[in-house]
Parts: sequence; C-alpha cells; structure tokens
Amino acid sequence: MARALMKGTEAIAEAAIQAGCKYFFGYPITPQNEIPEYMSAHLPKVGGMYLQAESEVASINMVMGGAATGYRVMTTSSSPGISLMSEGISYIAMAELPCVIVNVSRGGPGLGNILPAQGDYSQATRGIGHGDQNIVVLAPGNLQEAVNFTQDAFELSQKYRTPVMLLADGFMGQMMEAVDIKPRKPEDPASNASWALGWWDERGGKRATVYSMLLNPDELEPHDAHLQKKYAAIRANEARCERYQVDDAELVVAAYGTTSRVCRSAIVNLRAEGYRVGMLRPLTLWPFPAADFTLPKSVRGILDVEMSAAFQMVDDVRLATLCDVPIATEGRWGGHSPSVRQIEEKCKELLGSNV
Repeated sequence: MARALMKGTEAIAEAAIQAGCKYFFGYPITPQNEIPEYMSAHLPKVGGMYLQAESEVASINMVMGGAATGYRVMTTSSSPGISLMSEGISYIAMAELPCVIVNVSRGGPGLGNILPAQGDYSQATRGIGHGDQNIVVLAPGNLQEAVNFTQDAFELSQKYRTPVMLLADGFMGQMMEAVDIKPRKPEDPASNASWALGWWDERGGKRATVYSMLLNPDELEPHDAHLQKKYAAIRANEARCERYQVDDAELVVAAYGTTSRVCRSAIVNLRAEGYRVGMLRPLTLWPFPAADFTLPKSVRGILDVEMSAAFQMVDDVRLATLCDVPIATEGRWGGHSPSVRQIEEKCKELLGSNV
C-alpha cells in the first residue's frame, strides 16, 4: 500500500496482513482493540480468518493450534491479557511453534489503567510463562518501526520456530504517523514447513507430530538443551540496538520504545547547549544487545529512563556494562510519561556532578 497516515494499532494490523498473517485469534482489551477490529474487517479479504475467542487463555491455545499447521498466526492483547496467555506461550515455546504476539501495554500492576507504561519489561524478557524458555522481544520507537518490526517478527518466528513479541504501549497504539507498509508475503507460507502437523515424511513414511509434553526426563533434558542452543543462536545473531550520539558522549541515556522519543528530543536540546549526551536504544529487549553497550572512555555515567516504577531494564544495563560507570534512573509510571524538560534537568544535574 502507498504511504498513509495511520493509527498505530491499525498500522500493526495491516503490516501483519502484508507479512502473510493467515489466522488471527484474540480477545478484546484496551488499548489495542483496533487491531482485532481491523483484522476482523480486512483479514477475510485476503483469504485469512479472524476469530474472537472467549478469553485470552482460549486465544493463545487457538494460536498454538493454528501455528501447528505451519501458517503465519498472530494474537494481540494488553498487559493483564498477556499474563493470562503466559502458560500457553510456554507450551508454544516447548513445541517450537512460530507465532507473533503483540502487547500494547498499559499501566499496572493489576488491572491498572489504559494509559502507556513499560512495566511489562521483566514479564516479556525473563521467560514469560514457566520453564527454561525465552521469546524474542522487539521494541519499536515509532510507527514505521512498529510496521517493520511486526513484519520482522513473522520472519524471525518462522526462522527460529519460536514466539516473537512486539512490545508497544498505549501511546504507540493510539498515535498517528505516516507509514509505508510493503508486502512481505511468502508464496506459500506452509509449503516448506516440514515440521508442521500432518506433514508427510517421504523418507520415513510418517506424518509430523507436534507436542509440548515430555514426561520422561531422559527425553526432556536433551530437548531443553536443544532449546538453549537455539536461544544462544538468537543471542548471537539477532540482538539489535541504536547508538545515537554516543561516540563523544559524557553521559549516555538508556531508553527504549516511546520513552526513547522523549529522550531523543531532550538530547537534541542538550547538544544545542553544549552538553555531550548520547543514547543507547535497545531494539531487541530479548536478546538484550549487551555488545552494543560498549562505552567510549569519555562516558562518565548512564541514565536509565523508563515508564516503570521498578526501572526493570536497569538490571540488563548493569549487566551489559559490567557496572563500569555509575548508573542513575529517571522516569514516570502509572500512565505518565517523563517530559523532555524532566530528562534535560536530570542530565544537567548528573553532568554538573561527578555523575
């Protein structure tokens, strides 16, 4: 489609369709309801199917069934809905099935509110669900990235046979920006999925099966080891990060998603005043781009900025930098976003001291 002005949720939905998404299963929850609404209207036009489940628990299990066919499948929700999906996500990871999950996160804990927040970082990056498993987590900072990352998510999920999450927030879901959405559809999504349910093995004369339960520890242990090798490959090959004005910086801001937009504006203003501030912006939250957190000798400290009361990303920042420099935090939460002025003032405060 031509470049168009779209709301974030609708842009994500159209990007998924243009990426070859065949089946969508979901349950309504704000602030992402426009995604299922868009899918219900547009997915049948391209030969796909939209189905509203009776709950988030049901929808993620429907995703598992759809993914087992080898076709591209997707679900979307918001924070408490993703919590309800966590068991199913673990089953999908165990069965090595590709799917895309979008979390347009909201304030919390509990039901919270429908305003933007980043309190779902730990849930997404620390092996959502139970067991020794991880999912790839992409964090766009604008709507064009949300489009691109949605399409990347389908490709990564198929490449590694794993769930991939797009972690957005209420701001990104409801804002409008011009986006360019290009088709990335495979000719036949399931034609090469020899692992898919029912696929006939010409050599062995057997049909492929999909399972997510191994009761025998002598079978479960090597399968878990296989998963860990896959996760190691993802860490080695798929970590992404933007380095912005870092090379000569004295202070580096670490931020992702919507918060990074605020920080970028603050850095532009600070640079104009002569303050040497840069930003490291993880584009993948898992795997965390630790290698990109190599700092020049000019850096005296890091400021971690989040819409989270617990500053959940800061632990990864500490691990990535080996605590070589002091790390401060700044942010808002509960549905509030830090302001440009707030970030500017905190940076000046840190640069005015020993950081």
